[in-house]
Amino acid sequence: MKRKINLLPFVVVTILFFLLNAYVLSGIHTLSSSPIIAPIFWTFIAIITGSLIYAIQRMRDNGMDIFFKIATHAFLVLFVAEIVFVVMLLPSDTYSLFSGKPRNVYWVEFAMSLFVLTVLIFIYGIIKGKYAYRVIKHTLYFDNLPDSFEDFTITQISDVHAGSFQSPKGVQRGIDLIKAQKSDIFVFTGDLVNNKAEEIVPWISYFSQIKAPYGQFSILGNHDYGDYIKWDTESHKRANLEQLKLHHADLGFKLMLDEHVELHKDGEKIVLAGVENWGIGFGERGDLKKALTDVNPNDFKILLSHDPTHWDAEVKKHPSKINLTLSGHTHGMQFGIEAFGIKWSPVKYRYAHWAGIASENGRYLNINRGFGFLGFSGRIGIWPEITVIKLKKS
Repeated sequence: MKRKINLLPFVVVTILFFLLNAYVLSGIHTLSSSPIIAPIFWTFIAIITGSLIYAIQRMRDNGMDIFFKIATHAFLVLFVAEIVFVVMLLPSDTYSLFSGKPRNVYWVEFAMSLFVLTVLIFIYGIIKGKYAYRVIKHTLYFDNLPDSFEDFTITQISDVHAGSFQSPKGVQRGIDLIKAQKSDIFVFTGDLVNNKAEEIVPWISYFSQIKAPYGQFSILGNHDYGDYIKWDTESHKRANLEQLKLHHADLGFKLMLDEHVELHKDGEKIVLAGVENWGIGFGERGDLKKALTDVNPNDFKILLSHDPTHWDAEVKKHPSKINLTLSGHTHGMQFGIEAFGIKWSPVKYRYAHWAGIASENGRYLNINRGFGFLGFSGRIGIWPEITVIKLKKS
């Protein structure tokens, strides 16, 4: 028996998309009444939309190849720019409708200017923004920090997603910034690849340049387990994970799998622990209890845990005080604004705290905005981040 397909959602979306474009075209007609505008406009829309549909249909055989990326990004840029145009023009048109006055041409020009600006911003984000690395520095104070670790520095990156990189020059710029920090320790908090271990191979010579006096440490993120693609067999999936673990060693990273190490300085120590990925909705693999086995509750502790929901769910109230947790995962959704006192990204509707420092119960969390990118091949307003944290005694 054939499964009945519900076409209603498709019909509704098609109608809404047509109305959106018809409204945009009406705005263009306000600025020019040339008869060739409508056929050119609808031909352009048909090409962009048709390319998207074709790219999705062939994705099963070709994956997310270059054609898929171009088609999806072209449609995304157009759609967002049209939404901006409509949002800006609609209030003016509503006023004109109820006042009986003609459409305000100057307002149409303003809306069109924002349309063009939106397209240009997206183009910048796709070409330059994804490699526009920022160094963000924090100084954190702790009452139980051992004296020897005063001014101890940590450089953190997260979410490399090596399978998305296309620019060796861009990546090297980020590596050079990491090296320039000359921190005491380097940590990577998960998602080295998108899905497959082989994605990091072309970039091993880049990330293996990173060295720190007290070592380089890493953990796994949700994407590292290969959960988001289909494998021929379960054994292939397991083999991929084991190969990825070996690549962490190739990078010179000590991969921490529910374990801890002690960092010693001048006869004193702090504890660095790392767990496998633990995130609400993304797999709760990590075992914090195992990672802290034989750790004195009074020791100063730093935890590497990829998903910040782990901090909310378990870490911040854990009976053994974990002074600082370093996470990533959110990417800041690679889109938003952090300027003029504004901090906003759509990801805030999924994560109450999605970037930077949070504190509660005398414990700190830092969420790194990510070194790489995934899905949307760019960054707008939420730039790739290298975090440097200095520890101070309060």
